This record gives sequence, C-alpha cells and structure tokens, in this order.
Amino acid sequence: MKSPLHERPLITEEHGIVPSHLSVAGKTGREDMTPQVEPDNPSGNALHWFQVPSHFRTGSKLLPQPWEDRFGPLRKGTVDDLVVVGQIGQSIDGRIATVTGHSKYINGPAGLAHLHRLVGIGTAVADNPQLTVRRVAGPSPARVVLDPRGRLPADARLLSADGVRRLVITAEGSTPSLPGDIEIAEIPASGGEIAPAAILAALADRGLRRILIEGGAHTVSRFIAAGCLDRLHVMVAPIMFGSGQTGVTLAPIARADQALRAPMRAHLIGDEVLLDCDLSAQRVVIGCAKKST
Repeated sequence: MKSPLHERPLITEEHGIVPSHLSVAGKTGREDMTPQVEPDNPSGNALHWFQVPSHFRTGSKLLPQPWEDRFGPLRKGTVDDLVVVGQIGQSIDGRIATVTGHSKYINGPAGLAHLHRLVGIGTAVADNPQLTVRRVAGPSPARVVLDPRGRLPADARLLSADGVRRLVITAEGSTPSLPGDIEIAEIPASGGEIAPAAILAALADRGLRRILIEGGAHTVSRFIAAGCLDRLHVMVAPIMFGSGQTGVTLAPIARADQALRAPMRAHLIGDEVLLDCDLSAQRVVIGCAKKST
C-alpha cells in the first residue's frame, strides 16, 4: 500500500545525539577509502560506542576511533550554528527501492546499526515507525515530521508520548488532527511544498541545531538543490536492482563539468560503503552566520 504521505519524514536531534557514519572530508577532496578500526557489531554495541554520545556533547577531546572520523565534523557547523545532514541508502546501481516501492531492507545489519546512530527512520504512514534509537546506546532525539498536507494519522507511533519532543511541520492553513501535546509549525507553502530553508529556519527558531534529513529521494534532493545540507551520507549496499526508484535527482545539466562536486570520503562499514560528501561550500546561511577572522 502506498503511503499517503508525500515523502518520508525528517528527524532532528536536539540534545547532541550522535549521528552515525561521519568522517572528515579529505584535504584534497578526493575519495579516500578508510578502513574502520574494528568491525561494527550489527547489534549496535560496537567497541567504545557507549561513551561516544555523552563525550560528543560535553567533551572537548577527540572521540575514540573510528567515531572521531565519522562524528567529529558534527560538533560544530562551518557555515552557521546549524549542522544539517542528509542520509540515503541505495543499491550499487543507485536504486532506493524496487519498482513496487519495496525497500526493507536495502542495508544490512551493520548498516542498520549505523543508521540508528544517525537516528534512522522510515516512512511514517506506510511503515509506522517508532523513530527511536533502539539498536544503539544513547537517548532518542526530538522527532520532527514534514507533513505539508496534514495527513499524518493521530495514532502514528512516532507521536507516542515517550518523553521525547515531537514536532509536525505542515503547510500554512492546514488543519492536522493531532494530539494536543504535539508541537505544530505552520509554514507558507508554494505548490504544496515547503521551502527547505524555511523548514530549517523554523527548527532553528525552536532551538534545534543538529538536524538529520532522512527522507525519501525527493526530500533529500530538494534540500541539496536548495543549498540546505552541510553533508550528504550515502550508504551503498552490495546489491543491484537493475530497475526501480532512483536516489538523488537534481536539475538536468548539459555538460559533465557543470556537475556538483564535493569533497568526499568513503568508509567500509561491514560489507557496505558509506560515502560522506561535504556540501558545506554551497550551504546557505540559516542560523547565526560564522564570522570570518
């Protein structure tokens, strides 16, 4: 059954939950395959992980490897006081789902454990996820769902009162029927879609600073096109669909030299490859801009 939501939700992190598979962009901008120090435990309890969430928020020293390479860039924004990360999982041939829309699961156990470190989520209506951190140690983040047309059901699991902040972003004039303890942000929409910069500004106004966009290809592509991502994380699974739904889609270009280029590092995670792309050079200012020295 096709989800009545236009896209997957996005989720933000308010109190320093550590997103998972991050690494420092290479100085030369070239791909650098970095082997992990130790194999990731598919159960989520990888070596030295338990101390990472608290140290990430409060410590000034480097995190134990491989976590410093993956998470170090998230401690501070380079453009402003926000850090915005997009995440997408795909096959070798760039597919995020089969022709029927089936995508559970493209990534294997190790990739899923890392996705939970990055606070992974699924389609709110179709999959009815909990949007909690279950596979790894650490507190669950604030949950934010992008629902422009106000079609999220009131009994969705992600709205469950579990002590975590919950926010639904909808188009101005929409009248979602949701529990009274859910924060609702109404933002002007054009053509049924809310501008990514307006979404980030609304979240920043509400105190959210580290934001994960774990939506479908359309949502992630819109944030890239709008210059609203600091980093893009593509988890490539060792499978090929041959057909099906494609991943990131941007406006057509005529020449290869017009392509968007970004410094990139690659990491082996189990039998999958994480591509960590630094898009901060094109990121527009949303929060308090960094002052040059």
